[in-house]
Amino acid sequence: MAGIIGKKVGMTSIFDEEGRNIPCTVVQVGPCVVTQVKTTETDGYAAIQLAFDDKKEKHTTAAMKGHFAKASTTPKRKLVEFSDFGSEPKQGDIINTSLFAEGEYVDVIGNSKGKGFMGVIKRHGFGGVGGTTHGQHNRLRAPGSMGASSDPSHVFKGKRLAGRTGGNSVKTKNLQIVKILPEQNVMLIKGALPGHHGSYLIVEK
Repeated sequence: MAGIIGKKVGMTSIFDEEGRNIPCTVVQVGPCVVTQVKTTETDGYAAIQLAFDDKKEKHTTAAMKGHFAKASTTPKRKLVEFSDFGSEPKQGDIINTSLFAEGEYVDVIGNSKGKGFMGVIKRHGFGGVGGTTHGQHNRLRAPGSMGASSDPSHVFKGKRLAGRTGGNSVKTKNLQIVKILPEQNVMLIKGALPGHHGSYLIVEK
């Protein structure tokens, strides 16, 4: 699937021809450099590797410096592979907003905001144990019973319990590109996208 690497800038809203206010996420997409073209003969599968966002050389390993030098580009922070790019780009080519068109629908992948450790009421919407009668003490926000005791004598995997929330890879599908600003390498995508401001996104066609 063809796509491009971007960075979440923030949110705004624009008005369409009918005067409706459309909430949009501002995404800086590219320019991305093709750093490697993988083929079935050499790598066992076909893919295009794109690189985005400049990085200081002193923070780059020698092996990666050589990798980027083959593509005649400076070190980059983010590397992503795309399996199907339609027209076959070459190593060193630049991929930018020309890959997309206004009104087109795309899928966006990003890491959701981390929420930290949460209890079962906040994380899963549990109701708590109940009232404080019959000797209940400090149990209002507890998960309650976790299952039988002697059989099976353990908590089943997958049970909804307290734990770390957020910080997961999220894919939001069928989002419309409202506007493209090719001079600034910026796209306005309708709706909200996963991640905090400045986080990396993958926009797929």
